[in-house]
Amino acid sequence: MKRISSASVGIQQGSRVLFSDYADGGVMWTGQGDRESRHMITFREAFLEPPAVMVGIAMWDTDHKHNARADLTAEKVTETGFHLVFRTWGDTRVARIRADWTAIGPVRDEEDWQLY
Repeated sequence: MKRISSASVGIQQGSRVLFSDYADGGVMWTGQGDRESRHMITFREAFLEPPAVMVGIAMWDTDHKHNARADLTAEKVTETGFHLVFRTWGDTRVARIRADWTAIGPVRDEEDWQLY
């Protein structure tokens, strides 16, 4: 369990189109085997410590003649951002993907005192 000891909790959300490979014959649409699409997401405001990040597929367009295989994850989460990673494998053909994300973690309160 991730415990947040701060009295102030921040929530940031976003959405990102990861690729549209059908438009230009990209590897997710034309390739075979293990493939990966990795994107750096930067938070608008930093958290006090790495937040909990949840990701989900908001839209996907796949070829109906092949198995739909997908792995979407948040990796390398820090106070300032994370890597949003989509993976597929085998003969899966993915035309495009949009992923949504939510980050929840402690933030500095305007009432917090900073001693230098």
